[in-house]
Order: sequence, then C-alpha cells, then structure tokens
Amino acid sequence: MSLKTAPELPVTNLDLTEEQQMIRETVRRYAEEVIAPGARHADETCTFNLEAWKGMCELGLAGLPFPEEWGGAGMDSLSYIIAVEEVARVCASTALSYAAHVSLGTYPIYAWGRQPLKERYLRGLCTGEYMGAYGLTEPNAGSDSGGTQTMAADDGDHYVLNGRKCFITNGSYAKTFVCTAQSDKSKGAKGIIALIVDRDFPGFQVEPGEVKLGMRGSDWTNLVFQDCRVPKDFVLGPPGEGFSTFMKTLEGGRISIGALGVGIAQGALDQALKYAVEREQFGKPLADHQAVAFKLADMQVETNAARHLVYHAARLKDAGRPFGTESAMAKYFSSEVCMRVTYEAIQIFGGNGYSREYPVERMYRDAKLCTIGEGTSEVQKIIISRALLRLVR
Repeated sequence: MSLKTAPELPVTNLDLTEEQQMIRETVRRYAEEVIAPGARHADETCTFNLEAWKGMCELGLAGLPFPEEWGGAGMDSLSYIIAVEEVARVCASTALSYAAHVSLGTYPIYAWGRQPLKERYLRGLCTGEYMGAYGLTEPNAGSDSGGTQTMAADDGDHYVLNGRKCFITNGSYAKTFVCTAQSDKSKGAKGIIALIVDRDFPGFQVEPGEVKLGMRGSDWTNLVFQDCRVPKDFVLGPPGEGFSTFMKTLEGGRISIGALGVGIAQGALDQALKYAVEREQFGKPLADHQAVAFKLADMQVETNAARHLVYHAARLKDAGRPFGTESAMAKYFSSEVCMRVTYEAIQIFGGNGYSREYPVERMYRDAKLCTIGEGTSEVQKIIISRALLRLVR
C-alpha cells in the first residue's frame, strides 16, 4: 500500500488564489509520481533524493518565494508553504531539505545581503544551481542561540572564524552557509554576527553527521572552522544586528516547519483512512468501529486546525505585518498535532504500523524533528507566553 493510492481527502480551500491552487496541484502531482516512490529508500539508506530535488528545481520550487529578477518564481510565502506541505505529505526528508534551503539558506541573503553578495550567490540559490544551508546550532548552543561560541576575530578586512556547528541540514550539498559567530563577547548577543561562508573558503570543513531517528533522507553534517577567513563584506545586516537577523530568519523558518508538520500529519491521515476502510476486523471494516472512526475524526480536525494556523502566519508575513508570535503558535501546534496524528495512525494500523512495510512507521519517526528543529516546543511556549503576558503587564 503506497501513498500514491491513498485517497485524496478534501482540503479546506482557505480562500486560495488560482495560482496557489495551481501550486498545490502541481507539487502534489510531482510529489506522488516522483518523490513518493523513493521515500522509503531514502529513509532506509540515509540518502538524500538528489534526482527528486533536481526535478523540484526544474519546476521552479527552489526559488519559489523570491523575485524573478533573481531567478525566483515571484510567488508569495503562502505558495511556498503549500509546496512544503505537499512534499512533506509523501516524504518529510525531502521537504525538510527544501525548507532549509529556502527559509534558512536563501532568505537571509535575499533579505540582508549586500548587492554584490546577491549577485554572487542569490541567483544560483533561486534556480537550484546549488543548495543553501544555515549554521546556527553548536554543541553547547542549541535552544540558547545567544550562547554562540564560534568566534569571529577581527583581522582587518576579514573575520577569522574558529569553532564548530552541528545538525546542519544540507551540509553535504550546500555551497553557501549562513553562519553565526561571536565577534565581541563583551557585547553579548549584540556581538553576534551573521555571515556567509562559502564552501570553498580555506579553513572550512564539512564533516558527516550521526545517523538520525527520523528525516534520514535529509542530509545533515557538522561544520568545522579552523582559522577560516571570511571577508567582512560577507556579513549580513547592519553592525550589531546579527542576532536580530537570525531570529527574524527563524520566525519565517518556523512557518515552514509548521507546514512540514501539517504535511506529515495529512499523509498519515491519508494512509490511516485507506487502511481503516480496507482492513476488516470482527466482521467489518475498521472504519465502522466507533473507536477507530473517532480517531480519524480527531486526526482530521487537528490537521485542519494546524493548517489554518500555519496559513494565517504565512499570510501575515506576506502582508508585511508582525508574525513572530503567530509563527511560534503555528509551529508549536502543528508539531504536536503531527506527533499525535502519526501516533494514532500507527494505532489504527496495529502491528502492521510497527513494520517498515507501511509508511506510517517512517512518518512517526519523522514527526519528532518538528518538535525540536527551529526551536523546541518548549521554546515556542516561552515565545507565546511572553507575548501573552505583555498584554497585561
């Protein structure tokens, strides 16, 4: 039983434009026909589906939300979010690499890069000539992103980087890495800078990461800086704004992780519904047992609710309005929903759900990343609660 044969459940239109509906239909068709057949192999071999990625680039997805002048498709953030969701519905690994490329590896260069940097890198990123990655997490700086220990020593017209990064998605394939480093410890977070590190810079090395619980078809690595010289012109944003720059980047990235969660949940629901209708126990289909039917109802409600939150945050971003709290809510809720829906999908499959013969086992493992990446669920609750308390203090 494969995702290609799963039923197409009705997805609330949510007032999508004709272009946005076209994006959904196009990406869904490509995902089911090209990406889905290789999803299991990518997971079991821990191999990124490079051929599927090349096809996505040919469709214009690599630069979907960026202007045409830079090789992008000129679409809005919501269109991009829909694309992430549809890819995640069949292969979360591919969707994660795609989201990291757009939201983390490309967006900061578009938003804060100087014109020469854009001319040097942005077109290649938007067309998919090469991938982008984002270097934030360190062995001793995860949720505490202000605790960056990678140092950037001032050396005239260069910074000299020394330190390590870990859990870097797309590291094996990326040409550009948007990285954070501490340039002045006395300034705390204000001393953190964000800068582009080219893969070819001397003193920069990419090391393989560990085998993961889930998202195994999405590459991740460690980054090592040993007296790596980076021109000061490669710094993103104004002086003293490096921390603010990457926090704003994460706000947008959280919407894409929300879409990732919605897509995984929808894929698990698709599979569970088909199985519940076809599988018989006690003389009738599983779906005719109220216990199973009620599970399906809860899965549908929560998935749709998460989708509403994610789309709302994307629309706020497109409108140029503040969206940080909404992106945290969307990311937090959809991640937790994803965990619950994939769990219930395995319950509906029973013993078959525990086997790798069916994709819900993979989806369950993939779901966990959504509650960790781009800020854990606990970090999202800190953001949400602080915003709430500001209203009454």
